[in-house]
Amino acid sequence: MIGIIGTARTLFGPTSIHRSVEDAARAAGYFATSVSLSEVTVRALSDATEHLMRVGVEGVVTIAGNDEALEVVRMTRSSVPFVVVEGDLSRARVTVGVDQVLGSRMATEHLLALGHTEIVHVSGPLNWAEARARRDGWRAAMLAAGIRPPEPVEGDWMAHSGYLAGLRICEMRGTTAVFAANDQMAIGVLRALHERGRRVPQDISVVGFDDVPEAAFLIPPLTTIQQDFGAVGRRAITAVTQAIDDTMPQPLPLVVPTLVVRESTAPLSGR
Repeated sequence: MIGIIGTARTLFGPTSIHRSVEDAARAAGYFATSVSLSEVTVRALSDATEHLMRVGVEGVVTIAGNDEALEVVRMTRSSVPFVVVEGDLSRARVTVGVDQVLGSRMATEHLLALGHTEIVHVSGPLNWAEARARRDGWRAAMLAAGIRPPEPVEGDWMAHSGYLAGLRICEMRGTTAVFAANDQMAIGVLRALHERGRRVPQDISVVGFDDVPEAAFLIPPLTTIQQDFGAVGRRAITAVTQAIDDTMPQPLPLVVPTLVVRESTAPLSGR
């Protein structure tokens, strides 16, 4: 039996990873039992861990998105192996994740290849390691192209914050492209641009991150970065089963994301 502790199941990424870990556990011959935390505190995580110990789990996969969740995980003592998915992968002993910096660079380089140089980034909340990684990838791609990146606009992963960011971006002169750190915020950006009469992609190109199921059905369909959540789940179970078997867990490479090009991006000359 493997335990799964989720800390942000209202968001698409953590929810998808949670489901993929459950599927991978069953495929490996384990029963998966889950605990979802509405708040991440030392007490809540300790209670969740104690509950999983009582039901007899042999290992635990924790989906720790923000810094606070990861710090609580690091402080928790357990007699069974812990594997951390998401979060700052440099701060836990056994970790699994997607190469967020690479995905962000791919998104930004796609826009640069289309001729865009004024690319604004709508970041996630910067107490999330994934938000920082996606910001850093965007910034690195801009600097590598010899372009000084503007200050990012910080959101909170939700569509409403993307909408507010989009309204701010409409006031910025010269912006021709937006890279949002997730698809929900990109959807908010699209709404704001529509309300302000800015055409996508003729006036502004937009790229998201995650490839939510609705992304292909937006108007216009959204260019985005697709994460292989199934691979993340399988690697998490590989790591935890190695630890259960008293095998020294081998470092697992980060999962490589994929750029999915749709109609929300176009060459700058096409405006």
